Amino acid sequence: MTIEFTRDVSEFTPGGDTPWTRPLAGDPADLQSDFGHFLEQVAVRLDSRPDAHVAHEALHHADPMIREQSLYQYVDRNLPDAVDLLAEAVATDDNREVRWNALWALEKIGGARALEVLERTVNDDDADVGEWAGLFASELTTGYPTFDRRAWVYDAERTFDETIYLNISCHVYVMLDESGKNWGKITLSPQGLARSFGQAHACPNVDTRHNKLIISKSLDGLHDDGTPHVENFLFRGVTNMGDDGHGSFYFQSRGLRPVFLSGQADDDSLGHRNEQVIASRAGRWTLDPRVRIKDEAAIRYVRGGVHTWGYVNFDAMKGSSLEEILFPGNSILGTLDTPTGPLTNAFITGTFKGKLVDWDGDGKVDVNSLDIYSTTNADVDMNQDGVADEEGIQYCPKTGWHKQ
Repeated sequence: MTIEFTRDVSEFTPGGDTPWTRPLAGDPADLQSDFGHFLEQVAVRLDSRPDAHVAHEALHHADPMIREQSLYQYVDRNLPDAVDLLAEAVATDDNREVRWNALWALEKIGGARALEVLERTVNDDDADVGEWAGLFASELTTGYPTFDRRAWVYDAERTFDETIYLNISCHVYVMLDESGKNWGKITLSPQGLARSFGQAHACPNVDTRHNKLIISKSLDGLHDDGTPHVENFLFRGVTNMGDDGHGSFYFQSRGLRPVFLSGQADDDSLGHRNEQVIASRAGRWTLDPRVRIKDEAAIRYVRGGVHTWGYVNFDAMKGSSLEEILFPGNSILGTLDTPTGPLTNAFITGTFKGKLVDWDGDGKVDVNSLDIYSTTNADVDMNQDGVADEEGIQYCPKTGWHKQ
């Protein structure tokens, strides 16, 4: 895939040339104030691979991340045979994450044909693939998730009561010039995002989960010594807990971290600025009364939306292949309200879903078995003893950015 971003740009005149096309629909302040929706209408896709090539790589590329990325790109193009391609991936791929994220893509498409594929996958040999299929099918038909009845395992010695692996699908809208008119779009599947930005985990504790949450992400392949790159986010907010076991939440995070001017994590070749970076997330989590932690029902499943800003060094990406773009560290968060705000050129909007998974294949759901390099205050904790390596440092200190 070669990135190209030439396009014809239409000139719009306020008023007459852009008529309001939804008479009687309601207040435009309600209906036309979603920035991501605006960008979706004008952005040009930066993945210029032909459709047939995308479909071939979705099924045959050696890298599961590229297969999954190609599936999501195919869906984003609204091609009529996308359900068939996803169904084939679900049936034939040997990577469980590709399979369950293909099921999620089917839910995103919706409709009777997608539902049929989901329903026939419920009894899959991989219990988690089957549970995801049933969960997505239930959401399409009722709006609510369903779960299987597997046993579960909980480790009381861990820092966090739960470690929920998050699948995040997003669109990255990149300003292509300073005119404000020309935008490019990169669609990222969950594994594509995890490869470049890091794998995120939601880490709640029962006694604080209504108003405090740690999102911890780790990224392999960035450091020569083999240690993971770690970034933690302390989110605070509010949760409206319903009597039906569902909690609706809105959380925000503000944390000190470096904005590397190279556009790559831990690459200080062009210098950096230390800034307070903001992110927000909102959604709903669902309790499972069968899974108990400290006499409370565990969060079995979480879903929601996220949006934030980033900095992309687009000049370094032009003409690159998909594999060359989605490498570890080629994605950093940015912010609008700091001195580095003018560098911020990417709007990131997406959705996330995560549930408890059997990670070791013993037939039991693992509640908090994943390695999380964070304290309960989001400080980096590489030996996972619950004590900060350096108090107040939530971002990987490898470069020494926090001492400069």
